[in-house]
Amino acid sequence: MDVFDELLRGVRGTGAVFGRSLLWPPWSLRFTDGAYLTLCMPLRGEGWIVPEGGEPLRVETGAAAVVRGPAPFCFTDRPSGGTGPGAGSGDGVREVRWRRGQDMAVAPDGSPELDCSTVLLAATYDVRTEVPQRLLRALPPALVVTDEEDCAPLRDYLEARMGGRRPGDQIVLDRLLDWMLVCTLRDWFDRPEADPPGWYGALGDEVAGPALRAMHEDPAYPWTTAELASRAGVSRTTLAKRFTELVGDGPVAYLADWRMTLAADLLTRPELTVAAVARRVGYADAFGFSAAFKRLRGESPSAYRRDALASGAVNAPAPVG
Repeated sequence: MDVFDELLRGVRGTGAVFGRSLLWPPWSLRFTDGAYLTLCMPLRGEGWIVPEGGEPLRVETGAAAVVRGPAPFCFTDRPSGGTGPGAGSGDGVREVRWRRGQDMAVAPDGSPELDCSTVLLAATYDVRTEVPQRLLRALPPALVVTDEEDCAPLRDYLEARMGGRRPGDQIVLDRLLDWMLVCTLRDWFDRPEADPPGWYGALGDEVAGPALRAMHEDPAYPWTTAELASRAGVSRTTLAKRFTELVGDGPVAYLADWRMTLAADLLTRPELTVAAVARRVGYADAFGFSAAFKRLRGESPSAYRRDALASGAVNAPAPVG
């Protein structure tokens, strides 16, 4: 199983709110919806992403920016000028709390659309589940990735479909946004300035990689270091040393943590008992699972479920194991 794919499975366009902004200078959009993740793509023109307390990042046509929330941020034409993040609401600043598929114009009255300097497509994702959060926690507050030229037709198609009325347009937009987000994150982790988590680099390692994939393919299986080492064709000592060097934890500790991550999401499904969750992540009984969950998560499974359901973080992941 591709671990990167699995971690991004919970970040889907079906949970996205997206919209298009037509922008004439001077302008500034302040995103205040508290989204966990925001994807910004200038379909025309350019601007600056200014994360709260961070340095401005230039985003040109052909680039994509990802901002990790929930802190507010700005997309602006002049990061240090009167329409930057410190500007007041009377200085051309528009606060953004989009509904799905909403168009927004920040322009002088009567300005034709063709004269606008920038067209921005943005999608916000409310990512509360634990599995994708493992990946998103490795992201900086904001990042920018220059797109490939062959993505230009896709950007044109996205703009053309915004506000469309054909059957299935909503699903098409959702899936295209998924594609753009995944490609942006994958390209970012391959850049030299990125700081990817240890498991990301370990995936391509001939020793640690097979062990990682085996644990993700069947997390409920009672894996031992010896069995995982046999997958890579090395000794237990060689696997343990190499895996720890790359990932930061040994294979058994990594597996226990990954099981608890899966369990945390499964616990948000009210139809599953704690005993059922325990079995899905490799524990024979609820008692042993509860003890492991509390040791690694700091609270009992029942307390975690109560808090998650109270916060509205309801999940419906695919069955595990």
